[in-house]
Amino acid sequence: MQGIDINQQIAEIKEALSNEKDLSPAMVSMINMLILIVQLLTNNAGLNSRNSSKPPSTDQKGSKSKKSNDNNTQDSPNKQGGQTGHQGSTLKQVDKPDEFQFIEVNRSTIPVGIYTEIGFEKRQVFDICIKRVVTEYQAQILIDENGNRFVAQFPSGVTKATQYGNTLKAHSVYMSQYQLIPYNRLKEYFTQQLNIPISAGTLYNFNLEAYNKLAEFQEIVKGKLSHSKIVHADETGINVNGKLAWVHVNSNKLWTYLFPHQKRGYHAMEEMGVLPRFKGILCHDHWKTYYRFILCLHALCNAHHIRELTRSYEQDKMQWANDMIELLLKIKKTVDDSGGSLNKNSADSYISEYRDLLKKAQIQCPPPDPKSRPKGQRGRLKRSKSRNLLERLINYEQDVLRFMLDVDVPFTNNQGENDLRMKKVQQKISGCFRSFKGAEISCRTRSYISTCKKQSISSSLAMELLFDDKYPDFAK
Repeated sequence: MQGIDINQQIAEIKEALSNEKDLSPAMVSMINMLILIVQLLTNNAGLNSRNSSKPPSTDQKGSKSKKSNDNNTQDSPNKQGGQTGHQGSTLKQVDKPDEFQFIEVNRSTIPVGIYTEIGFEKRQVFDICIKRVVTEYQAQILIDENGNRFVAQFPSGVTKATQYGNTLKAHSVYMSQYQLIPYNRLKEYFTQQLNIPISAGTLYNFNLEAYNKLAEFQEIVKGKLSHSKIVHADETGINVNGKLAWVHVNSNKLWTYLFPHQKRGYHAMEEMGVLPRFKGILCHDHWKTYYRFILCLHALCNAHHIRELTRSYEQDKMQWANDMIELLLKIKKTVDDSGGSLNKNSADSYISEYRDLLKKAQIQCPPPDPKSRPKGQRGRLKRSKSRNLLERLINYEQDVLRFMLDVDVPFTNNQGENDLRMKKVQQKISGCFRSFKGAEISCRTRSYISTCKKQSISSSLAMELLFDDKYPDFAK
């Protein structure tokens, strides 16, 4: 902080305390407590999105700690704006416009003479038309000579004198669950912009209807993920009516399954129904609970490792941590340049380099001295954050480097984090879910929309298919 080496200053204070013989034990304890508080505060003050799991939104304005992609430590050399070869989104004229307007030359503005039309210059204006559409079905009534009445059959789903159509329902759920527009604002939109009277309760019922229609789809997603090769797993806290709950995610490039639960741990993951029968490779951030699933292999998120290594280098002055960042990024670049995996010789060379670096790290960051254990204390001696990270990199070497040998194993768990991100956005907008059922509706609907997007089905089309009692072809 401000160029001051806090750790060195604290070390000097502790040395001075040890030489001070006249201080009472109470005073020494008080000073040690203050030193501990200073350490905690300075460590937290130095945390940002580059060296911890804090989101970029918490970084100080103007700081250079905003995360980039998987590399996470280097600024992009590219200038701002579109890059060479970037496919733009400039409007292009279409072959079949919806409307035509022919504009004649005002002959009073041109010289008198004889003119022949040779063509036209065309310009197109792209616009939208948002309006209410009311369809009235008139069922013919016939009566025979005996007075018997026969009424034509209404289309399926048309059961009331007045009702909302499926397109309106799909649009409502899309705006509520995908665009995250609150009920009151959505009610205002339908009432004032489209002249369609609708209540917040009705909007909720549309979401509930979608939730019920997606029960079978959720089972399809669970089955697909259970039998896939790669699954990403993560979890994040949510506020449900003032109480902490959790949203868990199991996902990959094609499927997304979000699941709310009151608990964060094993019981919730077991209730999700994917990981207990999963036999592929599970990507996660090394939360120990995931290792209770023993039927699968594990791959650890190296974006998390890089952030922790950055903290270790910046705050604990561990040179080995910075060397490990460079090594991991070098391996990643080699893997990318090689098409996604390395041959055995190249992998063995990197594994040897990885182990040699960790051996040197053991010297700079040794385990705690057993002799330092306070009298009567039992159990595992407390380690520093840097030491805990070092031991993880040693003990879980295969899971850290699994991305080297398998083309399907990614360098990070970004897929799982990305699939959870909109739940964080929803919490920022709404603050909380009013009920747990609301969280369930949100997660199931969002799972469907996210999966459809991964399968190249637009969110609006996905909702229209759902309310027409159809699933997209990929789910059949």
